[in-house]
Amino acid sequence: MADVEVEVDPEEVGIDPERIERLGTHLAKYVDDGRLPGVNVLVSRGGKVAYRYMHGSRDLERDLPVESDTIYRFYSMTKPITSIAAMQLYEKGLLQLKDPISNWIPGFSDSKVFVGGDAVNPETRDATREITVHDLLTHTSGLTYHFHMANAVDEMYRRAGFDWTRSPGDLENQCNVLASLPLLFDPGTEWNYSYSTDVLGRVVEVVSGLTLDSYMEENIFQPLGMEDTGFSVPEGQESRFASCYFPQGENKQADLLDDAQRSPYLRKPIGLSGGGGLVSTLADYHRFTQALRNNGVLGEQRIVGRKTLQFMTRNHLPGGVDLTEYGRPLFSETTYDGVGFGLGFSVVVDPTKAKVLSQEGEYGWGGAASTAFWVDPVEDMTVIFLTQLLPSSTHPIRPEMKALIYQSLL
Repeated sequence: MADVEVEVDPEEVGIDPERIERLGTHLAKYVDDGRLPGVNVLVSRGGKVAYRYMHGSRDLERDLPVESDTIYRFYSMTKPITSIAAMQLYEKGLLQLKDPISNWIPGFSDSKVFVGGDAVNPETRDATREITVHDLLTHTSGLTYHFHMANAVDEMYRRAGFDWTRSPGDLENQCNVLASLPLLFDPGTEWNYSYSTDVLGRVVEVVSGLTLDSYMEENIFQPLGMEDTGFSVPEGQESRFASCYFPQGENKQADLLDDAQRSPYLRKPIGLSGGGGLVSTLADYHRFTQALRNNGVLGEQRIVGRKTLQFMTRNHLPGGVDLTEYGRPLFSETTYDGVGFGLGFSVVVDPTKAKVLSQEGEYGWGGAASTAFWVDPVEDMTVIFLTQLLPSSTHPIRPEMKALIYQSLL
């Protein structure tokens, strides 16, 4: 139950102490008018925490405040951790990025691509090639998500049992079901936010011989001291768990979606989602981002090599294009203009095209409940923002935070 406190005066690390207060003032408006239940934010520079702000409730129904040790659903902020896990195996020579994933999940050896018809009677053709590990890491696999509501393949996922509250069995069975469904496009030809990282989690399991939760515990959480992170709320810590909300009505008021004291996250799930299953705290995820900021090491514990992390946080889209040029205009946890994608992280390639105050080379990701983080190697800065409002597209908090934080740099 670690706390995270301010370690240095903002001005000592090049942050204007008055201008950074605009961040808390702005976020407080979201809470005070009922659009968010509560907020929890951290800004560090030079490896030192320079700004912290907490406001509002973790549980509106029980009038419980946001606290430093509040436990949150991190949803897709799980993806960078799963990606690091896979790259640890790459560093040991146990897999290659060009390897077809059918090496470990045989059902993907003869993938089909949807070309017409509907969800009941789809027309398909053979894929031009197999899905590779690199395709999973970059979301260029041809897989999709049930919630895009954009095409017949999404509907086929829903018919197969995928939705927000359930999935078809354990991770092995989920991947077998996904392998039986057609792809949206040929692997490597487009970018589409998808179950790719869940399938990557299964690859981690088969290659390592461990369940995904055991692998992460041994190779990431324990080394970094992330004691409150896992696929369910730690036993005995249920009172620290935040409820999750959704926007209701014209004014988008936060309304209860998942009661913290009755949540499925209070028990271990049948399927371990490497794409969105973790719960964690600000303190724990701060330890993870500090390891990223410090080229893969925290204290004496290294979770990934320096060159590996640099490789992961480069834009891997062909020709250096951004998501607008290579991705389908569907929901994701980042904007498309001026943003590329690496191995498990979004990467800013052109702030002027993004039209958001940011830094070229900045990388990060977000979660469905409006959480977000980024690491800026140029400005030596890390940011974590936590709340619990689903979906994350409800409010423009992420670009607003970029402006509010970068304008404060001296």
